[in-house]
Amino acid sequence: METITYTLGDAKDLDQLFPDAKYADHNLMFQDTTDVIRHYTKNSIHADGIEGDIEVKVSLKKGKYQIEILGYYDLIQMEKFKKRHQQIFSSGYAFKAIRGKELMEEFGVWNPMEGYPVNWNPMDGKSKWTLFPPLGLNVMGQKGMLLLHYPPWAVLQAGTFDNAMTMQRWSRLLVQAGIPENEISRYKTFIDVNPVAAPGSGESEYPNDYMPIMMAKAFFDGPSDRDYIKSMMELYLTPPDWPDENKYTLPILIGGSPLYDPQSPGWFRTTYTDILPQDANGIPQVNVLQAGKFRVYPHSKRETPYLIVNHMIAASVTGRCTNNPAVMPDIRLYEAQDLVAATFLKIYKDNPNLDPLAVRAAACNRWFGNTDGKGAPTPADDRDKLILCALAQMDLFFAHDPKPHPKYTFEEAMERCQKAKDEGNPCCPDIKPDDR
Repeated sequence: METITYTLGDAKDLDQLFPDAKYADHNLMFQDTTDVIRHYTKNSIHADGIEGDIEVKVSLKKGKYQIEILGYYDLIQMEKFKKRHQQIFSSGYAFKAIRGKELMEEFGVWNPMEGYPVNWNPMDGKSKWTLFPPLGLNVMGQKGMLLLHYPPWAVLQAGTFDNAMTMQRWSRLLVQAGIPENEISRYKTFIDVNPVAAPGSGESEYPNDYMPIMMAKAFFDGPSDRDYIKSMMELYLTPPDWPDENKYTLPILIGGSPLYDPQSPGWFRTTYTDILPQDANGIPQVNVLQAGKFRVYPHSKRETPYLIVNHMIAASVTGRCTNNPAVMPDIRLYEAQDLVAATFLKIYKDNPNLDPLAVRAAACNRWFGNTDGKGAPTPADDRDKLILCALAQMDLFFAHDPKPHPKYTFEEAMERCQKAKDEGNPCCPDIKPDDR
C-alpha cells in the first residue's frame, strides 16, 4: 500500500475556497471542512483517471489542512497529482479569488440580493454567494478546457458537477462527437470568470444580471494579486505531462452566446480586444464558432487555440423549432453548433498541433456540410443527421419529475427520428413538440 501526505494550505484561506459543510445535501453527511476537502479531492483523483483502491483522509493540524492519500495506485502519477493540487490552492492561483472577494466586500457589492430569493426554485432559497474555484474537477488530466460564467448553487449542494443539467448535456455531445465515455471527465474541466457559486437561475438572467462582465474584470482580472482568471487559465491549459514539442496549449471553448449567458465571451472580448477580428465598424467580435489563437499573458510560452461556443445548456433553455434552421434560436442550428464545439476538442485530442481555423473547418464540415458553419446544418453522414435529430429531441421534450431530465433517452430519440415522416428532422410535424 502507498501513502502520500501533504499540506494543502492554511485553514483561514481554504475555508473561503471550499464551501461550508452546512450547504451540502444531508446525504453527503459533511460535518466540517475536512469532509468537504476530502470529498472534492477524491472526485478530482477519479476525474484524473488515477485508478486503484484509494482512500483520502483530511485533518486540520496547527491551522493547516493536511491530506493523506492511501491505497494501491501509481505512485508517480499520484506525486504529480499532489504537486499540482498544492499549486492550484496557492497564493499564485486559486487564492487570488479571495482578494477579489475582499475587494467586493470593501466596495459593498458582494451578493447584492442577500436575504432575498432571486428565482422560483425552492432548493436555491434565498440568494447566497460563496467562492467556488474548480472543485472536484481534473487537477492534471484534462484534455480540453471550458471558460464559463459562474457555478450554480445546486452543484455545491450535490458536491459534484456531474448531476448538473449543463454537464449531462455536454457529456451527450462529447460522446456523439467521438469521445469515449470513459474519457468524458477529461473534457468537462472549466474555469469560471466569476468563481462564485450562486443560485443557478436568476443571478445572471436579464434583467437580474448580478454577475456582469464588469464584475469579472474588476475583481478577478487585474493586478498580479487578483488576476485569478488568467492565472487559472495559464495553469490548467498546460497540464504537467504536456509535451514540450507541442506547438499550442490545450484548446479552450469560450462558452456563452447572445441569447444565453454571454458573460464569458464578453470578458474574453474586453480582455483580448487587440487579437480579435473586427466588423465593418471596427467592433471586436466574439461570435459563435469564431476560432483563433491567443496568449493568456503576453509572456506566455505557447498560444492557446480557442473557439467561441454556446453555453452548454442554452439549447435546452432557448432552442425551439422554427421555420428557418439557419437562424437562432432554431434547435437544429443549436445542436450543430454544439456538436462542432465538442468535435473541435475531439480533433485536438488526436492532433494537438493543428491550426484552430483548420480544426473548426473540419468540425463544421462534419455537422454543417460546409467549412464555415453557415446556413442550415446538413451533415453528409446519415448517422450524424440522426444524431443531430436525436439530441434535438432530447432538448425539446423535457420531464420535470422526479427531477428535470430529458423525456427520451438517446436510443428512444434516435428511434423517433428514424420513424419520422421526414427522417432525421427533429422539427417535422409528427415528432416536433406541439407547444414549446
